[in-house]
This record gives sequence, structure tokens and C-alpha cells, in this order.
Amino acid sequence: MAIAAETQPQEKATPEAAAVEKKRWTLNDFDIGKPLGRGKFGHVYLAREKRSNHIVALKVLFKSQLQQSQVEHQLRREVEIQSHLRHPNILRLYGYFYDQKRVYLILEYAAKGELYKELQKCKYFSERRAATYVASLARALIYCHGKHVIHRDIKPENLLIGAQGELKIADFGWSVHTFNRRRTMCGTLDYLPPEMVESVEHDASVDIWSLGVLCYEFLYGVPPFEAKEHSDTYRRIVQVDLKFPPKPAVSSAAKDLISQMLVKDSAQRLPLHKLLEHSWIVQNADPSGTYRA
Repeated sequence: MAIAAETQPQEKATPEAAAVEKKRWTLNDFDIGKPLGRGKFGHVYLAREKRSNHIVALKVLFKSQLQQSQVEHQLRREVEIQSHLRHPNILRLYGYFYDQKRVYLILEYAAKGELYKELQKCKYFSERRAATYVASLARALIYCHGKHVIHRDIKPENLLIGAQGELKIADFGWSVHTFNRRRTMCGTLDYLPPEMVESVEHDASVDIWSLGVLCYEFLYGVPPFEAKEHSDTYRRIVQVDLKFPPKPAVSSAAKDLISQMLVKDSAQRLPLHKLLEHSWIVQNADPSGTYRA
């Protein structure tokens, strides 16, 4: 994969962001504001770092729940990976601290909230909006793969929208830093690639499959292999039972791109740098990477 195709400038750290990064934190360093959301292991709050006045999102996780679900190792890996990534379409993890009962992650604040809620509200996105988001994610994934990071769980629930309307990958819970092929089955059923369903080795091309599923869901409002029973979803994934409904109306160029990503043989999936050259992306994606309604 031609990582050199990545031309997106990396985000420059602001003085405020640098200040948020550099010291050991305690809860007293922050003014805690309104709740932004709740996750499986805790809550996310709007917060202000008192010294720099920098606005952040503070994710508060309960140690007892992490231990109960045996995910401490996963959290350590997530923090290790995300804290080293610097890209405009990846949510920054500035740092973390903990006390006896909780672990706190200091995250970049994405002002426009969860993409999942936006998709539910709109039912489906315009081709211009979908293409802008898909191109942004392709650039972020090219950057990750260049650092030997496979995300493995690209889906609407793991994406946030920044103040300018730019998309940000926010959750690295299933991601892995690796130079080898992997076998772990992870991620979310509707987005699983055939190689994970069949428990064969996988590599970074699992992220291309997930991006294809996401592109379909952006345009149609539902994932492509959805079925009433889990077993039917598995079967449809393995057979790549890909159908394009007549409504909403979607261009043949968009369908062509999706068909080139949702290919069973992972080696035959459209490489991400080629995706950025596809006619549908070139004609529809906003070059700034931001979507303004």
C-alpha cells in the first residue's frame, strides 16, 4: 500500500494542547461541565483545564467495571495507541490519570457530537456528505496503517464530528499495533469482514471492508448485510450477498466504489490510496475534509 499517497497535513499542537499534555493530572485541575455521553464503563463530561482554559472531554471509567469485564489490558493498549496518533481525523488523547476508583482519559472535545446520532436523525446522507466522510476516514486509516495500527472497529458509533464538521475516529478499543497478521475476532457483527467471520488470519485490509460497509450505511441508512438472525448476517457476509435497493437513489459510481471495497479476497479490495482517486470521491468529496450542511 502506497503510504506516500498520504498528503493530508498533520495537525499542529496548539500551545493549549501542549499544556494539557505535559504534566501529571488530578481531578482538581479541571472544572467539570455537562455530561456528553455514557459508555459501557463510565461517562464522558465536558471539562475545562483550569490553567490553560483548554476545553476537553473527560472520559471517566470505573476500575471495578473494567476489572469485572477483564478489559484493563485492552484499555492500556487503546491509550498507548491513541496517545501517539496525530491526524486531523483522529480524536486526540492528551493524557490520562487515575485515583483509587476511577481512570480518567483527557480527550479532544468534538463539538458537534456523535455521527451515529446525526445519521439516525438524517436517516441517510447525501453523496457529497458521504464521500467527504469516506475520504477523510481513508486518509486517517492510511496514516494508521503507515504506523502499523489496524483499527478493526470502524462504525458510526466510533466516529465524532468536530467543530468545523470534520469527522474524527474516536474509539480505539479494538485497535492493535502489529507487524503480523492476526486471528482475533473483534469488532461489531454488521461490520465484520468475511475473514473474521471464518476465523482466518486478517491484516489491515479489514479496515477497507469496514469502510465499505460504512459507505453503504451512509448512503442507504442500514448496513449491507443486516438480517433478522445473527446466523443470516454471518452467511450474507461470507457470501458477500451485496444488494443495492432502489431507494434511496444512489449513483452507479458510489455502488462501484462500494463493490470494489466489499470483496471477499482481502488482497483484491481497493487500496485506500486508490479509493481517494476513485471518480465518485473526486467528484463528491469536499477537498477540505469538512462537511458543512
